[in-house]
Amino acid sequence: MRRVKFLIVILLAMQINGQNLKIMTYNIRVDLAVDGDNDWSHRKDFFTSQIQFYQPDVFGIQEAAPNQVNDIASNLAQYSFVGIGREGVGKGESSTIFYNRERLKMLLNNTFWLSETPGEISLGWDAAYKRVCTYALFKDLKTKQLFWIFNTHLDHVGEQAKINGIKLILAKIKEVNNKNYSVIFTGDLNSEPESEGIFLLKKEMKDTREVSKTLPFGPSGTFNGFKHNEPVTRLLDYIFISKDAGFKVEKFAVLSDSKDLKYPSDHLPVYVELSY
Repeated sequence: MRRVKFLIVILLAMQINGQNLKIMTYNIRVDLAVDGDNDWSHRKDFFTSQIQFYQPDVFGIQEAAPNQVNDIASNLAQYSFVGIGREGVGKGESSTIFYNRERLKMLLNNTFWLSETPGEISLGWDAAYKRVCTYALFKDLKTKQLFWIFNTHLDHVGEQAKINGIKLILAKIKEVNNKNYSVIFTGDLNSEPESEGIFLLKKEMKDTREVSKTLPFGPSGTFNGFKHNEPVTRLLDYIFISKDAGFKVEKFAVLSDSKDLKYPSDHLPVYVELSY
């Protein structure tokens, strides 16, 4: 009898673990020849092998040029993706969402611009560049749960663009989420924890780092600047979940994997495991 009970416990644990949802956000650094040995041609193989190893069910990327999106899709055959570049379809950097179609079904998606005219290609407020947010509604094929993913890259210069961008994204979440599904918000927010934008976000959503059931793993920051010999302390990348989400954060990590003293990007990815 004890052996039977033990096996039941093991099977239940395996089932629960199988229902965990793995999420990642990753600024992949746009493809620039001036990066020399750190340009995309030198990084892409290690980058895609890192994704393959952790096998996130969903990962949102930022600063992705069209050729980089295509390279990732070509090397990670189990993933599909949605997203539009900030200059239009197939043009400019995107905040693309990749998802494992063996685990998730994408029900709808859209991209809007962080500006006063979000429905059209546009520059917002005091931003240095056009910025976009891509979102999608997914159905988990294992649990049948539905949830939203929003993924963005806020401006690195304009303070009003950061604050108003966050306000716009929160408003869009309220607009589309009329059935109160759980929401996951990923991105390079170009904002450190004490900034006004992060303060606004924390009023509406939960920072997964702060509510993880296990201690956060990895560096305190995410921006490494390709400087492998220096501590990573500047925190710019985040994963938030809605306050009434049906998710619990089982694990949180900032992944500092490297090869031959080189990182796969100038940002480290944030990785979380969520349970229903």
